[in-house]
Amino acid sequence: MDHVILLSIPGLRAQDLAHMPQLKALVAPGDLATLVPSFPAVTWPVQTNMLTGQLPNQHGITANGFYWKSDQVVEMWTAGNEKIRQPQIWDVLHRHHADLTSAVWFPMLSKNCGADVICMPAPVHNPDGSESLWCYTRPTELYGELMASHGHFPLQHFWGPLANLESSNWIANTAAVAAKQFRPRFFYVYLPHLDYAAQKLGPDSDAARKACQDLDDLLGRFVLDMNQAYGPESPLWLVASEYTIVNVDHVLYPNRLLRQAGLLAVRQDEDGETIDFETSLAWALVDHQFSHIYVQDDQVVGQVVDLFQGQTGVAETLTGDERQIYAIDDDRAGEVVVISTPNSWQAYYYWLEDQQAPQFARTVDIHRKPGYDPVELHWDRQLNGVPLDATLIQGSHGAPATHNEQRGILLSSQRGVFVEQATADTDVFDIVLRQFGI
Repeated sequence: MDHVILLSIPGLRAQDLAHMPQLKALVAPGDLATLVPSFPAVTWPVQTNMLTGQLPNQHGITANGFYWKSDQVVEMWTAGNEKIRQPQIWDVLHRHHADLTSAVWFPMLSKNCGADVICMPAPVHNPDGSESLWCYTRPTELYGELMASHGHFPLQHFWGPLANLESSNWIANTAAVAAKQFRPRFFYVYLPHLDYAAQKLGPDSDAARKACQDLDDLLGRFVLDMNQAYGPESPLWLVASEYTIVNVDHVLYPNRLLRQAGLLAVRQDEDGETIDFETSLAWALVDHQFSHIYVQDDQVVGQVVDLFQGQTGVAETLTGDERQIYAIDDDRAGEVVVISTPNSWQAYYYWLEDQQAPQFARTVDIHRKPGYDPVELHWDRQLNGVPLDATLIQGSHGAPATHNEQRGILLSSQRGVFVEQATADTDVFDIVLRQFGI
């Protein structure tokens, strides 16, 4: 195969194809298989699983962020490609032959990766706390060229209360420009649009169905643009859902439980209450339907496990070698991993009274919060801020894909690319490389 496009559409379900005739037409001649995301089924780990063919205890990506124990610092959504400990598809392609070039458009952790052409959001953080729009690109001057023709990447529409089709539209339009200019042999494109309404209002909501229809219209244009960019030899399209979003009706607050048990400490500063990582015996970095609980004293581990076992919304509490069940036994993982039941998700909240919440809790601030906060999608205009009501969230993901509704799809535009049977996210790595005879 001369050219392969891997299109990553988080949240895509088999039943969504009924509302997506353009995508359905693209893959009608090809293969369809159930795609089983490995735990944790969230963005960074799953994308890395697909790119490396390995699991978290091999590649080191255990969540959508890290807690650096030596520095007592939480890093959410800002890490670069150097955090991935294993070779990725573009690295293997380069080893095989220098002509096997790659492009990567917006998957996380791609900054400074080995791909030949790169574009991903990299806003400039100003001294006053504000952000200026920008993207990291390779070659460096590419973003200036894209900005001249398509304007700045609309970061405000990539996440938060204004998240909408505009971000995916910019990604698709500029990817087509790059395809025409560089004609990479392998092109990995991330279109996040289905992530928003399904989490905010539920995967079966009218808004989620409308998101499928809107993205499908975009895909119709995008496929035409990409096929034109590559010329008469149409590329092979692979479409992977990463994970699916399921309905939730319960929320767990791990940090509040730890605080009430006397294990989590806070300090008061100008921002309000914040977690005191230095003196806390245990605290939780939460991420959708699981949390890494970092425990300072080994003697406290048993107490933490006992605290969560039997709690409503908790499916599993793993520690030590038990974490090998999901290949999450990595030095970056928490000493205890708490996994939600499919109908529950976990919120990072650690304050016991809303008036004690830090200022950033009411803002869209994906970097300072010690965990993922989908409530940012529910900006309250009357409050002029993010409401502190985690029960607003109607959809989530991340727990082990033990039920059909937690499993997505893998599609191809040509027949005979993969076997039509349940396929792990790690298998995508080999499926791509096989197309180049590797």
